Order: sequence, then structure tokens, then C-alpha cells
Amino acid sequence: MKRILVTGGAGFVGSHLCDRLIKEGNHVICLDNLYTGTMDHISHLLSQPGFEFVEHDVREPFDTKVDQIYNLACPASPPFYQEDMVGTSKTCFLGALNMLELAKKNGARILQASTSEVYGDPEMHPQPETYRGCVNTVGIRSCYDEGKRVAETLFFSYHLQHGVDTRIIRIFNTYGPRMNPDDGRVVSNFIVQALKGEDITIYGDGSQTRSFCYVDDLIEGMYRMMENDDFCGPVNLGNPGEFTMLELAEKVLRLTNSKSRLIYCPLPSDDPTKRRPDISLAKEKLNWQPGIKLEDGLVKTIDYFKGII
Repeated sequence: MKRILVTGGAGFVGSHLCDRLIKEGNHVICLDNLYTGTMDHISHLLSQPGFEFVEHDVREPFDTKVDQIYNLACPASPPFYQEDMVGTSKTCFLGALNMLELAKKNGARILQASTSEVYGDPEMHPQPETYRGCVNTVGIRSCYDEGKRVAETLFFSYHLQHGVDTRIIRIFNTYGPRMNPDDGRVVSNFIVQALKGEDITIYGDGSQTRSFCYVDDLIEGMYRMMENDDFCGPVNLGNPGEFTMLELAEKVLRLTNSKSRLIYCPLPSDDPTKRRPDISLAKEKLNWQPGIKLEDGLVKTIDYFKGII
């Protein structure tokens, strides 16, 4: 049994990760300040003898005995991370710093949940890990994009300077049950609007693309990365299937049997026009690739939202 700390463990991805780690027989310490996470995501785990919840903000130091740390704490959707841009930057930097110090003290392995946003609005497509990105340092998304980039730098520096056993993953668009219906991300937006019979808002002309990875596939990749003894990353984790926003909207309309209309709104500032992971490295180093098709994952996600709307 390992003692594993999951920061942001009451969030969308974090709660699914806690499920997996408990299933594997570990003692899991779920750390969350509940800014975007919710106790509803982990209520089924509270009675588990190997599960422990601690309400705490990673911007403040935290001390406990651990063997592994998954650092997921940070609001990931634009409306939430833009609501407190300074707070988001501090979470990215101070959260990483505090968790790296804890890992150094314990001799623990630590994984940073970075993001495809480190590539910005990419000039290379698809994006390999060697691509350095095209990121605006003074845009409305910069608090998150640059925050994650500096967190990666901290992880690399702690690895080189202090010998900390670090791992870095770059998460591409992920969807599934437990997404926040108000988080402003395209999958949840489209599904909620379709189920409510509201107009589906497409930003721009709908030709911009994204690649959507079902949460179970992502968790498998995260777990394999943490358990890999020979590879530090960074590594892309995402589904290389690429869809336009218009294609996604049409799939959601069909799967929900909704009569919602499509309406078009101005494209937000710094919104990437395309996003698709090159997962060659994940295949080689982790023997990982996603297995859940978009429509199958959408059906599961729609069923979830039907139960909470």
C-alpha cells in the first residue's frame, strides 16, 4: 500500500484518479480547497478506510508522509481561472513549489498535471512534446498557460538541482462524468444547452478543432506515467482524433435528440484555432493510447448530465 497525495482530488479529473488509486489498494489523501472541486465527487469514497479528505489550499505549505504526489490542483476552465487570474498564477507556481518541497522531503515521486495550453495557438500541427509553443504572455488566458509553463520549469529544475523524481504530463481536452455544467468548456456547454433546449453557442465559424479524450483513458495514461520508472516526460496524453466545433455540436444534437439551434458568437481572445496531440511518445514509453471513441464517451457524459440537470 502506497500513501498517495492527490491535490485537486475533488475536481473532475482528480476524483476519477482517486477512484482508480483506491481501487488499486492505496491510501489516498485527497487535498482540495473546493474552489472548483466538490464533495459530491468524492462522497462515495469517504467511507473507504484508505481514503482521507483534507480541505487545504496548495498555495500554502502542507506536510504529511507520502510515497507519491499527483499535483492536479488548479482551475482548468477559462471562466474559473480567469475569475481570479492572480490566484490562478499563484496556484500554478506556489502549488508546484510546495508540492515539490514535500516530494523532496519525503523522497517521493511527483507528477505534474500540465496542459496542452503550454503550446498556445500552435504553429505546428499536431503538437509533439518538442514543440515550444506560441503563447501570449499578456492575454486573458496567460495566467493559466504561462502558469503551467512555469510549473513545468520548476519540476525540471527540482529534478536537475535536487534529484526529485518528477513526472510531467500534458493533458489535452478531457471530458466525461463529473464535469461542471457551468465550467464553460465546449463539451459540457454543448450537452447542457442541448438537454435544456437552449441555443448552442459556437464561437467563431465552428471550424476550429479540438481533440477530445474520455476521462477513463486519461486516468490510465496518468497512472502508467506515475508507475513508469524510466521516463520523466513531458508526455502528451490526449486523443488524436480531431473534430471541428461544428462536428461536435452536430454529434451532441443527434445523441441528445435535441431541437436546439446553432448560433454563432465572436471567437474569444487567444482561443487556439487547432489542437491535436502527437501521442507517439506515449505509445512508445507508456504503451498507451486512448480506446474510447468520441461518440461512446459522449453517450456516457450525456447520461451523467441528464441525471444532474
